[in-house]
Amino acid sequence: MNKKQRVALLGCGFIGEVHAANLQAHPRVELVWVADAEPARAADFATRYGARVASVTDAINDPQIDMVLIASATPTHADLLEAAARAGKAIYCEKPVDLSLERARKAVTNVLPYNVPVTVGFNRRFDVSHQQLKQQLRQGRIGPVELIQMVCRSSAMPPLAYLQASGGQMRDQAIHFFDLLRWLTEEEVTEVAAMGAALALPSISEFGDVDTSILLLRLQNGALAQLDNTRRTGYGYDERISVMGSDGMLESASQPQRGVSCYQGAQIQQPGLLPDWFSRVQPTYYAHLDAFIRSLNGEQVGDLPGLEDGLRAQAIAEAAVISLAERHFCQVENELI
Repeated sequence: MNKKQRVALLGCGFIGEVHAANLQAHPRVELVWVADAEPARAADFATRYGARVASVTDAINDPQIDMVLIASATPTHADLLEAAARAGKAIYCEKPVDLSLERARKAVTNVLPYNVPVTVGFNRRFDVSHQQLKQQLRQGRIGPVELIQMVCRSSAMPPLAYLQASGGQMRDQAIHFFDLLRWLTEEEVTEVAAMGAALALPSISEFGDVDTSILLLRLQNGALAQLDNTRRTGYGYDERISVMGSDGMLESASQPQRGVSCYQGAQIQQPGLLPDWFSRVQPTYYAHLDAFIRSLNGEQVGDLPGLEDGLRAQAIAEAAVISLAERHFCQVENELI
């Protein structure tokens, strides 16, 4: 089966634009409707991406629509997810399902009985290096996993308005790595401790956020993990994961810009890292979309992040938020559905 999926895109902000470009480029997709809280922005999208403007309700309930892609503001995700499920649509929902774990849990409970295909936007699973790391772990190349080191260091602070609405570093930035940790190890996180500070932009501490943090995590099998996050570096975008097992270590390393290395005298000058997070992760958005579209067309696609993955990553984030505020180890809630 090679059916074109007719799609409604909800949300025309930055991430909406990323998805709109990928929807337009995909040979098995027809972008039919766009909807946004700002009509002028939706009209601009419609012109640029060959779609039409609709209200959110009309877009979701159009009987000709096969799939709804939710890229709107986070507080709207849960309601739109439920509405799209009631309408019988396949759903790609950006993470997180909601800033509240309880609301996200309720939404998932409400959606599951409709038995519609749903994927949650943990696109970093589709990073080629991370996928190769996963494959070699599954092959048992380094034996049982004992220690995981993860780094997520963005090159520049997001706008203040974004930070104020993001839900904080744990729910916005670190949550991708909570999902990666579960996906790579195929183990649940049972305990987390977080330490953080607002060093790059001290004013964000006024609404309880941090821009620099270190987390310790314990997995169900006893393995230990560490994650450090920063919102700003002085040297480019730095994302890497190393996994140590009983028989060796695997690493998905940071990626440099293309260029040459210069050797002169006692010095070596090498190309720097990619300039920002989007330079590295941009291809993963298309790869995730493509995998979901292929699954809707009957192909066997492994490792698509679903609703339970969204809840479990968010449960780790919630435990990290509590640990950060109360300064102690926090148990992760794993009885979620």
